[in-house]
Amino acid sequence: MPDTPEPWRLVNFLDRLDLWIGLESPPEEIRRLVTTWIFTRTDDPYQGARREPGFANLWFSSIPRSEHKDWSAVCCSFWIDERDHVVRCDSFATLNRPV
Repeated sequence: MPDTPEPWRLVNFLDRLDLWIGLESPPEEIRRLVTTWIFTRTDDPYQGARREPGFANLWFSSIPRSEHKDWSAVCCSFWIDERDHVVRCDSFATLNRPV
């Protein structure tokens, strides 16, 4: 039987998702897209993310295809604890893309 990597444990993602939805009231399509993206973190939390300079283990990702409100996209910041194999959500926000 081949060794399969252990999935990462996700913490606070759904609470932070609910908070973001309550604050920003994004369209249903964007909510579903972000929810689906959350579960991709169990396989590889580093995919499409970049480490934030000056912070140990803080990562940032723009969620693919989440553009709405003209030039805005949904982004997520999260902490990765490699020792405990945990990904802890910090926040979701809709941010303007740089011009």
